[in-house]
Amino acid sequence: MAFKPRPVTRAREQVEKQIREAILSGTFKRGERLPSEAELAEKFAVSRTTVREALRSLASAGLIYKVPGATGGSFVQVIDHRSLGGMLGESVGNTLRLGTVEYEEVAQVRRLLEVPTAALAAANRTEEDIETLRGIVDRQKEVTFDHPEVPGLDIGFHSAIAEASGNRILASFVTALHAAVRPVLAKHLDAEAGRDTVLQHAAIVKAITAGEAETAAGAMEEHLSYLQGLRDARVAQPDGRNTMADLTAPT
Repeated sequence: MAFKPRPVTRAREQVEKQIREAILSGTFKRGERLPSEAELAEKFAVSRTTVREALRSLASAGLIYKVPGATGGSFVQVIDHRSLGGMLGESVGNTLRLGTVEYEEVAQVRRLLEVPTAALAAANRTEEDIETLRGIVDRQKEVTFDHPEVPGLDIGFHSAIAEASGNRILASFVTALHAAVRPVLAKHLDAEAGRDTVLQHAAIVKAITAGEAETAAGAMEEHLSYLQGLRDARVAQPDGRNTMADLTAPT
């Protein structure tokens, strides 16, 4: 039998692995507070610095979150398709801001997902889904394009369509991608574009409500093409405002 040397696992990795396994196995429940750093250090017979490094790694992986203060600590993250969408959105947004991926790449994937998502929503939507979508569009009609509620309403609209599709993984990715590109697209909106997008949203909801999958997909395709056209026109302007820093600055 041939033996192969294996690297000795670092103390931090051992701590991280065991806590990870305890979370994924359900030993630590969602929302449960983990033992303190001092308690964990004693249980694992390691330093508090080692425990702190392990917890930092678990937090980066989205398995726990830290609450500061005397009554705080490390808590097991509630892991579902919504939290998955949030984590994905943050990761995609960061890579976009850092310039390691291009906006066009994210927009292309978004189109590939959102057009069929609208069709699925038309086939699978419930009365509650329709009520949610109508409520969002009604509110969008009431506010101006630069109202502080607009970003949340816009993300909520596309997320609600994805939820109505009935596929939770799809909903996670759609929400993540939309949250990532929204700050870019917001740079190109004015009062006219705001009115146009609300009308396009209304057309998508109408098709979904009627259960017309092909029409819903076409309406979503038209909406995304319109938004891409706004961005293309802006980037083409020789005004020096088409840098990645400008396009990805938070709104």
